Amino acid sequence: MSERLFFSRLAEEEFPESSVLDISKSGKVLIISDLHMGTGSRDDLYHNGEMLTCLLEEYYFVNGWILVLNGDIEELQRFSLDYIREKWAGLYRVFNLFAAENRLYKIVGNHDEQLILRKNPSYPYQIHNVIKIETGIVPAYVYHGHQLSAIYVRFNRFLGIIIRYLLTPFGIKNITDSRNPHKRFHVEKKAYAFSLKNNCLSIIGHTHRALFESLGRFDYIKFEIERLCQSYPASKGEDRSRIENEVTALRKELGKLKRKERRDVLRQSLYGDELPVPCLFNSGCTLGKKGLTAIEMTNEDIALVYWFTEGKSKKFVTRGGYEIVGIPGRPYHRAVLNQNRLDYINARIRLLGNQGA
Repeated sequence: MSERLFFSRLAEEEFPESSVLDISKSGKVLIISDLHMGTGSRDDLYHNGEMLTCLLEEYYFVNGWILVLNGDIEELQRFSLDYIREKWAGLYRVFNLFAAENRLYKIVGNHDEQLILRKNPSYPYQIHNVIKIETGIVPAYVYHGHQLSAIYVRFNRFLGIIIRYLLTPFGIKNITDSRNPHKRFHVEKKAYAFSLKNNCLSIIGHTHRALFESLGRFDYIKFEIERLCQSYPASKGEDRSRIENEVTALRKELGKLKRKERRDVLRQSLYGDELPVPCLFNSGCTLGKKGLTAIEMTNEDIALVYWFTEGKSKKFVTRGGYEIVGIPGRPYHRAVLNQNRLDYINARIRLLGNQGA
């Protein structure tokens, strides 16, 4: 699907009924992306696969969540579908649990585009380009995000050939926007512009970079340091010490992010010189060395969550005042990194976005 056609369909809301997910009265939605399932021991999901299978079955399925798989679920540019299904039989078993109760929605990405192009009759799940979630407050469009890069729209098949026959035999990682900060920014900026124009939310994947309310970790830390500094003068005793420690720790993390990203990219902003409009979200990916991120959504709020194995989380998670719950009898824990009410987000979109101009 071309970029123009993709966005015209979004703007005109021309969807088949099955592409609309209505949770305006009730419903809880988990959005995850970029699993890149391969051959078990030879793919990026290997380290988090057991945890992902467990949390989907023992936390989200039993508690009535709807599962949205937002693209790049199977790594079909490297491996055959039959081999992937054999190696990840346990995870497919859990997908089937959701599907049997009509609680599974699967969206195509650039690495599993073959599912639409070749229309494998044995594939058990319906594939969508985009899902519109009706919350009753603000509409949310869930799509992978590769449609925003011309190279994936025009040359994805050619890239797949390079990956399978040139990169994979030598153990070279995928060609992906997640490894290039300039390309990540380009994709995120276009998704942000679409949401801003249409007063809606976009929830994407593809770049592997978790975003909440249009902010990545770098921007969020800057805002959090500012908030702590404002509360510091009125603080006393233990609160004052806590703020000092938090600011010190956040400044260290900010320094690490500066060294990781290119400086000219960090100076750029999705929202230029305007106030940030909280219309763009990204579920991140399941491939983190110390855990995985996902988006949770109800008809009242939206959250960015982080799952990790006990003793292996990122330091800022266990250090900060995050709400953490575990799965009984399992070493897996869930931390809510960011959360906000949809009515507040919608108010900011309308006041700060186009209608407020």
